Parts: sequence; C-alpha cells; structure tokens
Amino acid sequence: MRVMKFGGTSVENPQRIEEVGRLISDSTPKIVVLSAMAGTTNDLVTYSEYLYKKDHSKAKVFLESMRKKYYRVAEELFSTEEYKNHGRQMIDSHFDNLDEFNRDVFTQHEEKTVLAKGEMISAALMAYHLQETGISNALLPALNFMRIDKDQEPDNYYIRENLNREIALHPGINLFITQGFICRNAFGEIDNLKRGGSDYTASIIGAAIEAEEIQIWTDIDGFHNNDPRYVKNTTRIDELSFNEAAELAYFGAKILHPTSIRPAQDKNIPVRLKNTMNPDSPGTLITGKITGAGIKAVAAKDGIVAIRIKSDRMLLAFGFLRKVFEIFESHRTSIDMIATSEVSVSMTIDQIDHLNEIVSDLENYGIVEVVPDQTIICVVGDMIGESRGMAVRALEALRHIPIRMISYGSSNNNISLLIKSSDKIEALNALSNHLFQA
Repeated sequence: MRVMKFGGTSVENPQRIEEVGRLISDSTPKIVVLSAMAGTTNDLVTYSEYLYKKDHSKAKVFLESMRKKYYRVAEELFSTEEYKNHGRQMIDSHFDNLDEFNRDVFTQHEEKTVLAKGEMISAALMAYHLQETGISNALLPALNFMRIDKDQEPDNYYIRENLNREIALHPGINLFITQGFICRNAFGEIDNLKRGGSDYTASIIGAAIEAEEIQIWTDIDGFHNNDPRYVKNTTRIDELSFNEAAELAYFGAKILHPTSIRPAQDKNIPVRLKNTMNPDSPGTLITGKITGAGIKAVAAKDGIVAIRIKSDRMLLAFGFLRKVFEIFESHRTSIDMIATSEVSVSMTIDQIDHLNEIVSDLENYGIVEVVPDQTIICVVGDMIGESRGMAVRALEALRHIPIRMISYGSSNNNISLLIKSSDKIEALNALSNHLFQA
C-alpha cells in the first residue's frame, strides 16, 4: 500500500481538489492524507484570537464569512444537488460546532479543537467528491487512531493497532482518505502535530502499515539545490539520502516538514516528493542509499537567536556545559549550533518563547550576550567522499560576508554557518554561483 499526502495548496480550491481526485483514482491501494485548504488554518487562528479577546461580534462575522467561502466551494465542487446538500450539511455541522466556542471560556484546549476543523472539512469534501464521481473510498477519521503520548511523541503501537482496525472495517476498499496534522493526546483530548504536521502524519502512517512508498505532494517538483524564492536557475535534486533530506528540512527547506523523515527512515520506506501542478515530474526520491559524494544543496533557516555566555570560571570547570544544557532542557528549548572556547560558549536557538527565562538562568554563570536576527546557512551533501576542500569551498564563496559561527564535523552531511539575516540572500546566491555553476 502507498501513502500520499497533499498539502494545502494542492487542495486550495475546487479545481485542485478535482485534480487530486484524478491523481489518486487508480487501482493502487493507498491512504491519502490531506491538509486543510490553503489559508484555512490561518483563518481558524484568527477566529481563535477573537475568542481569546472575547470579541464575540467580530468572531461571529468572521466565522460566517468562512462558512460562506466553504458554501461556494461545495457549490462549485459538486455537480448534483444531492452532493451539494451533503456538502452544505457537513459544512454546517462543523461551523455550528465552531460557533459554540463563541459562548464560553476559550482556552488552548478549545483552540486545538478549532484548528482541527480545517483538515476535517477538506477530507470530507474529498471523500464526497470521489463518491459523486463513482470512486469507492472510505474516510478514516484520524482522531480514531492518531495519538501522541505524554512526551508529545507518536504512540506507535496504538496508532498501528487502531489504524489497521479502522482499515479492516472497510473490506474491499483500496482508497482511504484521512486527515493530516490532527491527533489525540495521552488524555484523549484533540491535539495536533504542530504546523506542517501533515507530512509527519503521512510518515507515521507509512511506518505503521509498512508502506511501499510515502509520497509528499506539494507545489514544487522536489528539493532544489538552493532556495528558488531567492536564487535564480536552481535545479531539482533527483535523489537524496534520508540524512541529507533531514538536514535540508531542518535547516530551512520548506518543502518537507523536518520531523517527517524519521518514521520513514526507521522502517527504510522510500519518500518521494512530487508536484501536484506537474505530476509527470519524477520529483525527488529519498532513500537510505548513499547518493554520491559532494555538495548537493544549500538551505537557510531564519529566526535564529545567538546566545553567548562568557565566564572565567569555565576554564577547566568540570560540569559547566552540563549546567548550561540543563537550563535549555528545563525550558524545553532545542539548541541548533554550539561553539566553545576556554572562556565562552555560543549557542543558537530558534524557539524564543522562554528566551528571557533562559537568559536570566544563564546569568548565574557568566555574562550573557543575545544577538537576534541571525540565519543559519546549511550546506548539505555527502562530506565523507569529498572531505578535502569541502569547507574551504563554502567559506571561499562567503569570504566577503561576516560569519559569526561555524559548525563542521558533527555531521557527515552538513556544514552550518551563522550569519546576519540581512546577508542571507547575498550568501545563498554566492554559494550557488561558487558551488553549482559550471
């Protein structure tokens, strides 16, 4: 069985839904994971903000404008009055439920239920569309099998057992539709896999059923060797290893959610990135194979904050770094890069929710400097086969750009460089010209 995930732009309007319907209508057994229609999650966040502010009148107006948008989608998507009615009734069911949150106290728990509605509606629209066109399918509610544990990690045993039970309820069906992003937590409450989590859903499902392939369909042909938003004449990468793809995803390549590689890699399931708007393109294939030595691509991760702690007590101080790391751990904040000297240690983070608390705790051990508006440039490839001169080539390209930190050697697959965000576009183009131009 195959798993196919389609993002929000792939189902952003009735025409796109119809195109996806054609792509998934062959006889190959598959589970299709759908995101919310593009813009819906942002709209639901806006609605939630009105509810937090108790601005009931604006919330009501905004919600009704959303309902009318979906009425128009149903009117255009369905050709028969029967299915137009099915669509309107389904939309009313969800929006009437959303309206109920406009009367009571609103908390983060209720917000997660609100945010789940986008995926629920898009999956139901697709299932109805397929039925109307005579294609047998079954809707598998993700909330019946997708669950995270108390550590916010997938409960893989629960997922596998309950997903297979749901599939068994539909004998003779080869096409299943489900929702990405949404899940239940360890207490049975509606929760989610965070933004971009539909990729993660697809990979978790693929691992649970040991799929032959996981396909992630977006609006680009696959990984490119640089960011096409800022660099001209980038080229698609045919193949990447799991480790290379994970580095690119984590360090800024928007086509794939960073967490979505691990479940597929654990089961050695190939992941293929495809373009809904150009389905004939082979896309990028991600496997466990080594795909050749050398630099494959460059990516950039914005929103980075550099933190440096300087202390004379660091010199030969046993356990100093452990104490520093425990501060970040206590505030559930991950470190991206780290560099040390005899009297200072520098780190970068991209989660700043607890920045003030972290700085306050670090000041117990030394002088702390915080530098915002930084970007990590990540140069990715197989660094073993061509290790001599690899770092030099990257640094040579950026010789005119100030570099605050360098991380090289901790991974066989990347060189990471910290620069000011204002230098990002210049750096990406310089690396492209130096590394990829013949």
